[in-house]
Amino acid sequence: MINDQTLTKLHEMKLGGMADAYKEQSSSKDFQKMSFEDRFTLLVDLEYSRRKSNTLQRLIKSATFLDSNACIEDIEYYEDRRLDKELILKLANGTYIHDCHNIILKGPTGSGKSYLASAFGVSACRQFYKVKYIRLPELIDELSLAKLAADGSYRKCIKKYKKVDLLILDEWLLTELSTDEAAILLEIAEARHKVASTIFCSQIDPSGWHMKLGNETIAEAILDRIIHDSYQILIDGEVSMRERYGLSKEL
Repeated sequence: MINDQTLTKLHEMKLGGMADAYKEQSSSKDFQKMSFEDRFTLLVDLEYSRRKSNTLQRLIKSATFLDSNACIEDIEYYEDRRLDKELILKLANGTYIHDCHNIILKGPTGSGKSYLASAFGVSACRQFYKVKYIRLPELIDELSLAKLAADGSYRKCIKKYKKVDLLILDEWLLTELSTDEAAILLEIAEARHKVASTIFCSQIDPSGWHMKLGNETIAEAILDRIIHDSYQILIDGEVSMRERYGLSKEL
């Protein structure tokens, strides 16, 4: 029989998984034949699994992926894309995050950079890392506005992005940046250097980033904190992923 007081206490302690398992055990004679230890193990296992599942869903939601359904298993290795499957699967295990290394995804519009970045991000969430996906123009706008405030918002923003285990920066250096904007990027790069990982999605090779960053001194400082600790993946393709699937947005 169900003990209502026990059930109420479980819910008050936010042990919903155990409460549901307890109700199931109390309503089925099959469980009565089991030992207390086995029944208790089942209660704990269900609560643990539910909490892990809820945590994963929260991590994926807070990451604000362009495609939250992207996954490494669905990546298509067409010959013309020249993707290094061995490297991608190696990176998917999250070692690069543990080692605080970066990933640079480079390729033309529609080649699938955003999808691959999101797939790496979802894989990181599955390993319970904190991930954040954001377009570089949005990041620049957020930090530029914060810098204008006199309430310490700018430093709080820098700290917020420093705490993210994996930061995905899409549309990296599509346009040239002003000196002030490049200085903001340097702050982010410095804050995350050797303490967290970043994925950069770029249409141009890192050798051309200097031209986009404007100030030569700042450019050198930014690249020094990014390039040397990065895996580079070229996504090629005679046919874009947009054309292959008739989509209006980049995969």
